[in-house]
Formats: sequence, C-alpha cells, structure tokens
Amino acid sequence: MDPDPSPARRRLDPPLPAPPAALRRGPFRPGAFRSPAHGPRTAVVLGRWLGAALLLCFATGLVSHLLQDPPSWLAGRLPSRPVNGYRLSQGLHVVAGLAAIPLAGAKLWTVYPRLFAWPPARSVLHLLERLSIALLVAAVLLELFTGLLNTLQWYPWPFPFRQTHYWTAWTAVGALLVHLAVKAPEIAAHWRRTRSAPLPAPLPGRPTGRPTERPTERRAVLAATAAAVGAVTLTTAGQSVPWLRSLDLFAPRRPGSGSGTGTDSLPVNRTAAQAGTTAVPADWLLAVDGPGGYRIGLAELRALPQTTAVLPIACVEGWSADARWTGVRLADLLRRAGVPAGSTVRITSLEADGPYRVTEMPAAYADDPLTLLALALDGRPLTPDHGFPARVVAPNRPGVLQTKWVARIEAV
Repeated sequence: MDPDPSPARRRLDPPLPAPPAALRRGPFRPGAFRSPAHGPRTAVVLGRWLGAALLLCFATGLVSHLLQDPPSWLAGRLPSRPVNGYRLSQGLHVVAGLAAIPLAGAKLWTVYPRLFAWPPARSVLHLLERLSIALLVAAVLLELFTGLLNTLQWYPWPFPFRQTHYWTAWTAVGALLVHLAVKAPEIAAHWRRTRSAPLPAPLPGRPTGRPTERPTERRAVLAATAAAVGAVTLTTAGQSVPWLRSLDLFAPRRPGSGSGTGTDSLPVNRTAAQAGTTAVPADWLLAVDGPGGYRIGLAELRALPQTTAVLPIACVEGWSADARWTGVRLADLLRRAGVPAGSTVRITSLEADGPYRVTEMPAAYADDPLTLLALALDGRPLTPDHGFPARVVAPNRPGVLQTKWVARIEAV
C-alpha cells in the first residue's frame, strides 16, 4: 500500500463523500473504477499529446482562414512564396486533426470515471470548472467531427461549415486555456515521470489502501494510443505527403493514382457539370479590364508567349498534387491592359453561382511571375473539369481560390 499522501497531494485530491445508497450501483458502486490506466499521470501525458495536436491544428487552420478570407490590413501583405507554403500548412492541419481523433478518444477514456464523482458539484467554482470541461469536450468533438466530414466533402448539417469550424476552433482553444489554468497544480504534480503516481481522488467506496498507477498499465495505454495515431497518420497522410502515397489506404483523395477525371490524375472538387460550365460558348472571350482594357479569345491567348511552371493544387480537404501548367503570365495580361504593378485583382468565373465565383487576388500573387492564366495541364489543353477554357493558378494559394472557367480579370 502507498503511504499516506502528502498535504499538497490531499489539497489536489480531497476525499469525496459517498453517494446516496440508491445510487451505489453501476458506475457509482464502490470500487467501480480500479484500473490504474485511469490515473492522472496517464491523463497528463495524453493531454500533452492531444494539446500539441489541437494547437498545431488551430495554428495551421488560422493560416488557411487568413489566406482564404484575409482582413483588409493583411491582404496586401500575404506572400506568394514559398510555392508550397499552403500545401505544407494545410497538409499539417489535416494530419494533426486526424491524429487528434484517437488521441481525444484515449484522453476521454482515461478521465471519464470522474464524470461519476459525487457530489457532481462541490461548490460554485467546481460547477463552473465542470461546465468549462463540458464546453471543451463539446467544442473539440464538434471540430473533429465536422473537419473529418469536410475531408470527405460531406456536409449533412444545415449550418455553414467554414464559419462554424472557424468559430468553434476559437471556442475550443479558449476552453482549453481555461482548463489548463484550473488544472495547472494537478498537471504540474504529474508532469514528470515518477515510479509510482497516486490514483485520482477516491471514488465512492474506495478502500483506505491507495493502489498506485503502475507504469506497466500506463505504458500499455500510451503505446496503444501511439500505435493508433501512427496507423491513422500513415494511412491518410499520403494525400498530401508524396513519399507516403503508397500507404494512402483510407484518405478520401489519392492524387497521382487515377483519382482525377479525364486523362490525368489531378483530383477535382467541383466539376464542370456541378458548376454549370459544360457548354462554354464557341466565341468565348476573356475580358481584361483596366485603363486599356480589351477582350481576347482562346486562339489569341495561345499565340502569346507561354510559360510553363510546376505548381501544386492544395485544397482545404487536405489533399495536394503537383501539376505542370502552361499559359500566359497574369502580370503580362494586366500590364497590356494598363493595370499598374501592385494592384489587387478581381477574377470572375463563368459559373453561375458558388461562394468562389468571384475572388480577389492580392498584388503579391498577381505580380508573381509564376502566377498563370493556365490553358494547358501536363501538356494537354484543359478539360472542362479542370477549368477550360482558362483558369488561374498561383503559388502558395488555396485550391478554392485557383479560379476555373475564367471570364473576367479586372483591377480593384
């Protein structure tokens, strides 16, 4: 048996009264939770892992949000390099989010016996603490659930995904910071590895002798959790990490393996049929508006000096793929229309509706020599699903902003 806990430990783990006799059954019965794996040391270690995954997910998600919808003070400062910047940040976002799912399950399993502590609230402060934990758990589970279904492009809810996902993330991080502040003494007490860490506060009916959180059981839980996280990561990260493509068993998109349409394997999120752009007029003309605005057809665009660049398409769902794009530099088209360098550009698509039918491109992207009005993909003319007759491709830019079926380019 362990020696009597120290006064500091008793302050962290005060004894709890037993529930009424009518409730002394099921999870409230004496000795209902005896597994050492439910101890505080296990909870702290899993909490470190889960916290790291959630904070990485939050930081990279914030990058994605700011690139898609930058505030006015930031729009002119967004960088177009590195070329693979968004690919890296969004790939990390989805990988961290998927890894957080088994971590959240393990963490909840470790601490769920505390749901049955009696009394449910010992004071007003204790009640507020438990409510903050409920908010934290609800926000994290909603964030992971909606994020997972977003990777599948399945939205079975009536609310807008992007705005809900964004504000739920702030709620989860705020609740997490409150939880860390409240639990700081207990976290500090179990942060370092010890030979024999006491179990949490005794639940109803616990005998006087306090069993220890044995390292063997703790290591088994941590090893199983690490194995689950590793398996999830290795079998899904290949959609954004090229050297893991051969292990990409469960990711919804598998770039480079025939998952696209037509003769190429670049995935497509929104097809021409969905956008209503399958019938492009034979007399299609691109409008380039500015002081010397003009209209130009496809044959004339193809006769202009062409640039070829290997650029990734990286989407919010986590997949990304390199492709060889050929077309006219966007900056050349703008200078021909008399649009000065340093101008923000508005791009309009032929599609009738959709949240990204009209997008704005900051000057850093519009002036970048790698930003193209692409006419060909991997040496072949664009197919309708990839944006025929012309689409915009820019470095370090979310896929939803790589406008397809371009109809108009104008300076803002």
